[in-house]
Amino acid sequence: MGWCYCYKPTLLIIVFTFFISQSFAAKFSLPFIWPLPAKFSFGNETLSVDPTLPLIGNAADSPIVKAGFDRFKGIVFTNNGYTFGFVRTDKAVYDVNKLNVVVHNKTEELQLGVDESYNLFITKATGSGKVTIEANTVFGALRGLETFSQLCSFDYSTKTVQIYKAPWSIQDKPRFPFRGLMLDTSRHYLPVNVIKQIIESMSYAKLNVLHWHIVDEQSFPLEVPSYPNLWKGSYSKWERYTVEDAYEVVNFAKMRGINVMAEVDVPGHAKSWGIGYPDVWPSPSCKTPLDVSKGSTFDVLSGIMTDMRKIFPFELFHLGGDEVDTECWTNTSRVNKWLQSHNMTANDAYEYFVLKAQHMALSKNWTPVNWEETFNTFPTKLHPRTVVHNWLGSGVCPQVVAKGLRCIFSNQGVWYLDHVDVPWDVVYNADPIEGIHEASEQKLVLGGEVCMWAEVADTSDVQQTIWPRAAAAAERLWSPRQFTTGRNGNLTALPRLQYFRCLLNRRGVPAAPVTNFYARKPPTGPGSCYEQ
Repeated sequence: MGWCYCYKPTLLIIVFTFFISQSFAAKFSLPFIWPLPAKFSFGNETLSVDPTLPLIGNAADSPIVKAGFDRFKGIVFTNNGYTFGFVRTDKAVYDVNKLNVVVHNKTEELQLGVDESYNLFITKATGSGKVTIEANTVFGALRGLETFSQLCSFDYSTKTVQIYKAPWSIQDKPRFPFRGLMLDTSRHYLPVNVIKQIIESMSYAKLNVLHWHIVDEQSFPLEVPSYPNLWKGSYSKWERYTVEDAYEVVNFAKMRGINVMAEVDVPGHAKSWGIGYPDVWPSPSCKTPLDVSKGSTFDVLSGIMTDMRKIFPFELFHLGGDEVDTECWTNTSRVNKWLQSHNMTANDAYEYFVLKAQHMALSKNWTPVNWEETFNTFPTKLHPRTVVHNWLGSGVCPQVVAKGLRCIFSNQGVWYLDHVDVPWDVVYNADPIEGIHEASEQKLVLGGEVCMWAEVADTSDVQQTIWPRAAAAAERLWSPRQFTTGRNGNLTALPRLQYFRCLLNRRGVPAAPVTNFYARKPPTGPGSCYEQ
């Protein structure tokens, strides 16, 4: 079976030409909205949009919605001079001249599972055409604004913004409540403005959790007032985050409906702590994992959590717990004596450390998240509120939910973005609930996240490593499976993803070509953005 897709930048519908019936082609025509909405219908009209489009409705006085609307206008009306104040002064008549946003609950509390559903209606009425977004929360309204922005397209002939295939009726909601991107700022420091650019780009794909892997064994860039020497473990005095920087990241993300889940990975991956506080090392020659035998180690950990709790309001806090090599404990005589006196093996001490860290987090009203090694080693000992984070391979989330615990999917074979040889379709076809058949257990899968480990990525290439493959996971986490799976799922997704990659480029995001064998590589030759 052969096929092609026909595209002009102003078109928003895929047109397939199959060597079979036209009805089959029509059946698999999908709109260029990414991620795909849960339910939608459209017509055949083209509507023009007034560049002075006002925001009306009861959400117009919401700071979050108002800021989102201002971003919308800055994106959509860039080409016709709106952002520079050169709005047309003629008496042109536009089909759409109002944006009505109605929110039923204007609370601005952002937590896991916040209602992000929305309805979007685009109609034409003589002299009073309008777009209506209805949502239960301001964050649902933001998602509706993003969808509306993707329906707006600049027409270079008329120099107006137009909406194709109107009228539109969209009823949308996410498939999973946790749709994340992990960012590693320990292996390579990322300036705050770069982190904010990435957060902005996340909002375009309706991702809603930034997992901030702030510190690791290589560097400790975060300011901790209770233990001010910790950030001596940064690479340099210029590669640090102040408390105010961290607040800024959290608040910037919240304005876009994105939570920030911080991670402090213990007891392994913490060698950088000892540069400022050497007592947390088992010995000067054996620096990881953290010294389990000293109360002062846990004092430092508690101080870090206390200070971070003031910054990070999200209910989930990641405690790591992965890749813990306990030989340093058994090979350090003082620590080994402590193990013996407490009748512990090294594995017992690993469990002891993880559970004690969990207790600290719980006491600060955090829900602990741990990498899957903790579950693989002592599954029955983890606190019942624990969220297990899968990464080593497939089949872990089914085991986790069978035990009644919650799970986040990040299988390294499919959703580790630093694996640049993993193509977009492998990312796209992965599913967090694979192998889980009971509805009650499927609900325990919070969702998933793609992980941007930074050993070989920094400011120069991190965004093109993230995008567009992160968008493939974003649609899997948002959209219903029936639209995006099966033998035609990839066929319909590819041109839509290529369009979304070009949309990211137009918005200033340096997303790499979709079909490169190695992600983040530049194009192999001349050609259209929409065919790479």
